[in-house]
Amino acid sequence: MIKKLFFSITLLTYSLSCCAATAIQAKQQAAVAMPDSFSADVSAQILAQGGNAIDAAIAAQFVLAVTLPEAGNIGGGGFMVIYKDNVADFLDYREVAPAKAHRDMYLDENGHVIPFQSLYGVLSSGVPGTVDGMWQAHKKYGSLPWKTLVMPAIALAKNGFIVHENLAENIKWRIDSFKEDGIRVNFSKHFSQAKAGTVFKQTNLAKTLQRIADKGRDGFYRGETAKIITEFMTKHGGIITSDDLVNYRATWRKPLEKSWRGHQVITAPPPSSGGIAILQWLNMYDLLAEHKAPLKHNSAAYIHRLAEIGKRVFADRAEYLGDPDFYDVPQESLLADSYLKQRILGISPDRISVTKTIKPGLKESPDTTHFSIIDKWGNAVSNTTTINYTFGSGVIVDGAGFILNDEMDDFSIKAGVANVYGAVGGEANAIQANKRMLSSMTPTILLKNEKVKLVTGSPGGTTIISSVYQSILNVIEFNMTAEQAANSPRFHHQLLPKDVIKHYPGIAEQEKEALKNMGYTLNESKFGFVQLIIKNQQTLDAAAESGGRGKSIVIKE
Repeated sequence: MIKKLFFSITLLTYSLSCCAATAIQAKQQAAVAMPDSFSADVSAQILAQGGNAIDAAIAAQFVLAVTLPEAGNIGGGGFMVIYKDNVADFLDYREVAPAKAHRDMYLDENGHVIPFQSLYGVLSSGVPGTVDGMWQAHKKYGSLPWKTLVMPAIALAKNGFIVHENLAENIKWRIDSFKEDGIRVNFSKHFSQAKAGTVFKQTNLAKTLQRIADKGRDGFYRGETAKIITEFMTKHGGIITSDDLVNYRATWRKPLEKSWRGHQVITAPPPSSGGIAILQWLNMYDLLAEHKAPLKHNSAAYIHRLAEIGKRVFADRAEYLGDPDFYDVPQESLLADSYLKQRILGISPDRISVTKTIKPGLKESPDTTHFSIIDKWGNAVSNTTTINYTFGSGVIVDGAGFILNDEMDDFSIKAGVANVYGAVGGEANAIQANKRMLSSMTPTILLKNEKVKLVTGSPGGTTIISSVYQSILNVIEFNMTAEQAANSPRFHHQLLPKDVIKHYPGIAEQEKEALKNMGYTLNESKFGFVQLIIKNQQTLDAAAESGGRGKSIVIKE
């Protein structure tokens, strides 16, 4: 079945693997930019069969739960930005805290954070939202039968797939790191046999996916799968109950929309911090650029300007952003031009702001994953999904075959104490039963004259925000192709650690020296994998960032 499926794709598509980008002139085109080849091939096949962008997204989501277990999931959650028939929508299928969760659940009797408890093991997991999210997306926008969209993932889990070298390396690192830190989880039991170049089968996961295919959301949140989950929780000290599962619901929200340089930016609202952050970043960047000569891409002056904005963005993130169902997020105030003009007043072109003076102005794994889709009708999906850190909690539900998330670490465990990504928080993001934890996931779509211009997003914890706004600037300000925009060296700065810029290889040495002379500490490393699609008139240009397992495909009718 798998061989037949993939062979048919080659007859219907033009594809370029990994970093490849393509642009083909045609009257009707569709495109996908995916984090691995399996999801790319399957989603392209769905589009070729007449499915729309949402159908392709659902199929890709389930495939990634099999072939990209670091982040693809049915045990986590995410955000989906949709643009269909000239209407924007946003699906929040973020995990929620179990009903038994409470504010101080990860603190000891002295009020100190218990190491690793919010990050690994069953107690670190929120109630998964992915399956209900895909179910709700299909009910509202799907066109092909539900079962058709889940079956490719079942085949890959049951029959197996060839393990990519990158996946094998990640598995080995995760097993070794658990041993070094003395973390006792069952990850090795389930994944130690997955070696590069070999076929890896996941029989229990296939059975779980089959129940989902047969019964929809009830195949996960009720019945046999729910029974397996709750019995596993009881046995190992977890707090997710059958009521938590039954009561979970993905939420449709109004997406954030704001005009920028003649484009309409459609992005994620809270509980994402990313949408507000990139809109602040883009608009403050332009305010600082008024009446000034354009800055050279990735020059010291360019990096410094965006780093200074980043300090202020992350100060606001820590103070004001959380689940809007529990906390009144002042998003209009945070995005008001008058407020942003006030926020840039202390920014100097050649001097670093003192970190401790950057306060809120009104008073976030490397292995999240993202994909972008445009169908032949011009509908688009930007979807970011996660189980938080690499391989989530490190716990696989025995008998069900999927990895549990560790999203509880995305709450503010204690005010002022950073999570695994160095982000701090306060009351707005405190733990509360049934509350969604704050996220940096930032799926984004740009429109030009009400037509899709750009679909972009990235994994990477708090670096997601930097990857997204820089991909936008790369395309709009610097007129890059998809391949150039996805692979141009990026950088990231947040409020803490103090004056540290994380950056890709490829920044010119003279620019790095200039930044060091200003007082910055530079940390060279890669983060995230951008997946983007650009529409230029009738031509689509798609790319998946190089260096990983990503693949982009442009399809012509």
